[in-house]
Amino acid sequence: MSLRSKSASRRLHVAVLLSGLGVGSLPLSGCGYRFTPRGEGLPEGVKSVCAPIFINDTPEPALETLFTRYFRQELTRVGRLGSGRSCDAKVEGAVLSLWSSPTIVGRFFRVAATVRLRLVREGQPPQETVISGTEDYLPGSGDILEAESNRQAALDRLAQVLMRDGFDRLDSTW
Repeated sequence: MSLRSKSASRRLHVAVLLSGLGVGSLPLSGCGYRFTPRGEGLPEGVKSVCAPIFINDTPEPALETLFTRYFRQELTRVGRLGSGRSCDAKVEGAVLSLWSSPTIVGRFFRVAATVRLRLVREGQPPQETVISGTEDYLPGSGDILEAESNRQAALDRLAQVLMRDGFDRLDSTW
């Protein structure tokens, strides 16, 4: 059995096991984990939302596409990503800051970002939220390419988490 099929088999086994247990008897529930459905995240009357490419106010290249991609992923998840002129609203995003530094422990590095999301609808005042977060990563074994790869992976994880959190925050203000 190949490594890929072992991994797929393991995921299938876990999925079958979890589906047979039911949410109430899930062993993880006592550890602080919980499974709750996430809302659609749209105000009443809004059927589709456009998310133009975000603004990047940092010197880091391509952050705007990374954060835009993950925000659009959240809109796609709820089936409301619009395009062109067919949008009832739009979300304007801006990556406001990004920094990296070693942690106090010294064995890890940390990347931090701040993003602003603004929901704009015709005839309504804009609604805005600002999200910040950090993600740690290993500096590598001395190879600069390995260190940068680890940093980029941490940025990717951070963008995904921040855009999920930002979408949920906008959802709670609507």
